[in-house]
Amino acid sequence: MTTLQPPAAAAPRPAPPPARRDRRSWTGWGFLGPFVAVFALVFLAPIGYSIYLSLFRDQLIGGTTFVGLDNYTQALKDDQFWDSLARVALFLAVQVPIMLGVALLVALALDSGRLYGKSFFRITIFLPYAVPAVVATLMWGFMYGTKYGLVGDVNEAFGVSLPDPLSPDLVLASIGNIVTWEFVGYNMLIFYSALRVIPHSLYEAAEIDGAGQIRVITAIKLPAIRGALVIATIFSIIGSFQLFNEPNILRPLARNAITTDYTPNFYTYSLSFNGQQHNYSATVAIIMGLITMVIAYVVQLRGMRKGA
Repeated sequence: MTTLQPPAAAAPRPAPPPARRDRRSWTGWGFLGPFVAVFALVFLAPIGYSIYLSLFRDQLIGGTTFVGLDNYTQALKDDQFWDSLARVALFLAVQVPIMLGVALLVALALDSGRLYGKSFFRITIFLPYAVPAVVATLMWGFMYGTKYGLVGDVNEAFGVSLPDPLSPDLVLASIGNIVTWEFVGYNMLIFYSALRVIPHSLYEAAEIDGAGQIRVITAIKLPAIRGALVIATIFSIIGSFQLFNEPNILRPLARNAITTDYTPNFYTYSLSFNGQQHNYSATVAIIMGLITMVIAYVVQLRGMRKGA
């Protein structure tokens, strides 16, 4: 009687030499190295240096002195800082929903397929984003002028007295109009790109169920582009807290309305370049960075939770 023998176990493959494993482990770092070096140079190093500056103070007697967290305590008690922060918070609460709402409506209109000349409108709405912020602000600033600008020409032509857009009561709304004009096209492109990747099978199913356009928007399109809405909101929040170009450029035209502490970024700029308070300026900048990071993170968490 023949007895079947079990097959011999396959011999284990020899492990690669240690030198080869080391080369493989370093290959990934070789590709990642240039990015890490640039990231550390242009992002981490400035943040570290700003934190270092915020711990010191220039004094008439004794020169640069280590003060620990005294600059942060001073900033938290600074009325100018809190006024500027409240101003950009109001700007964010009003301007960002209007800008994103208009961008969303335009994106939905373009995606509906019922708009004649869709390509023309898409390029036209996006075109202001291609205009540099300095040029756009100067253009709108001169149009706002009551003496030599468009507002002044309308007053003279029709014998009316329109409110001055660069007055202290209206200048923030005027800046919001400029920012909205600049970035509606950018956000529209984000929303429109997200709408274009929605599977058409969802629209066909909705049509079979007899859903109207409003129902399709609320039940299919808006949930599908939730991620794009969250991203655009985060970018807009960061941009609002970084508001600087528009008030800085408009200030010569509205000196009585825009002060050197009009926004937190403008305040840090004035402290550093006009007041030579580099240490305190770094402190305010770090506090603003932390506030922006926290708010953006909360918005991201809420958006992800709703999308789950």
